[in-house]
Amino acid sequence: MDSGSFDAYDVPADPQGTGQSPDGTGRRVPGVPAPRALATEAVHAGRDDLARQGVHAPPIDLSTTYPSYDSRGEAARIDAFATDGAEPEGPPVYGRLGNPTVARFETALARLEGTESAVAFATGMAALSAVLLVRSAMGLRHVVAVRPLYGCSDHLLTAGLLGSEVTWVDPAGIADALRPDTGLVMVESPANPTLAELDLRAVAHACGSVPLLADNTFATPVLQRPVEQGARLVLHSATKYLGGHGDVMGGVVACDEEFAGRLRQVRFATGGVLHPLAGYLLLRGLSTLPVRVRAASSNAAELAGRLAADPRVTRVHYPRIGGAMVAFEVGGDPHDVIAGVRLITPAVSLGSVDTLIQHPASISHRIVDADDRRGAGVSDRLLRLSVGLEDVEDLWADLDRALGTAPGPGRVLREAAVANR
Repeated sequence: MDSGSFDAYDVPADPQGTGQSPDGTGRRVPGVPAPRALATEAVHAGRDDLARQGVHAPPIDLSTTYPSYDSRGEAARIDAFATDGAEPEGPPVYGRLGNPTVARFETALARLEGTESAVAFATGMAALSAVLLVRSAMGLRHVVAVRPLYGCSDHLLTAGLLGSEVTWVDPAGIADALRPDTGLVMVESPANPTLAELDLRAVAHACGSVPLLADNTFATPVLQRPVEQGARLVLHSATKYLGGHGDVMGGVVACDEEFAGRLRQVRFATGGVLHPLAGYLLLRGLSTLPVRVRAASSNAAELAGRLAADPRVTRVHYPRIGGAMVAFEVGGDPHDVIAGVRLITPAVSLGSVDTLIQHPASISHRIVDADDRRGAGVSDRLLRLSVGLEDVEDLWADLDRALGTAPGPGRVLREAAVANR
């Protein structure tokens, strides 16, 4: 998808990165930078001060603590943080309270998602846990959710490990499932692993005053920005496309500054902080995010079309908004396909520059009850393909070999794949 298909948006001139002009009108005024396209923002967000510092690459701050001879001032800043979770003004205090390198990544991701703030965590699951803890602390333990979700997200909600209670519904049932103690509605679109898509605007309307949390890991802000459709919270497993190279773990929630403050307080108390080196790698990953997503999406669309026309494949799932993920069901044994690839890597996770394939019923969604899993469309014959940047002909040759020569039973649903391209 070309970055020009996105509306340009204001580059924040204020420290919080709200993107609002000082007079609140959105007009160009002195001191407010011109609008920048998504691809430009991906390269420059979080790095705007580097030239003034006389450096080109973002520095990595590995300090766990920072010296200060003003203990009264330290006390005042910690008291202020305890009140609203706002980032302390002045020099850093302690690594669990905040880190300059991680803050750069948070600033950049907030710019790309179009939110006031973002708060990074050690993993995507740590980020989701923090959201649940924030709402639970307010007495809002009930969650309304739509399947499928990532398997571990499903398990965290279903098992009530953080004291939450979940009601699983179809999208049309969201409004009726809301209760006075509902603190969150959670969806994922496109969903893991079926790539099912939701009308996020309609879902947000059904939520009323309850915050909608949209997991945007598969789409990334290159393909959609959920806050523009009414979501209040945007979750990413940054391990995936934001990092993009399979060498860093992280999670992040993009949101308004008020909620970000509460997330920072939970992060400080629980310790689920993102390591500075991970923050550096994630910031670097964002700079190529639009290029990587567009190139991988082109490969994925081509493979989806070929799989849809193949008699050994009974169904192909590919989202209308595009993307680099393809799911397909085979007529034969899916485990044979996993065992048969050579170029493609059989491994859990996704979003790397190389292509990965996995069997969700065995790995990513194994922890979900089998009946719930199948009811959400995660069949035992479903394979999930995270398409990378290799030449598409090489990828197809590998898939073709792995699928074998015997056509499987069942009907090829070419119409579904074509409609969803």
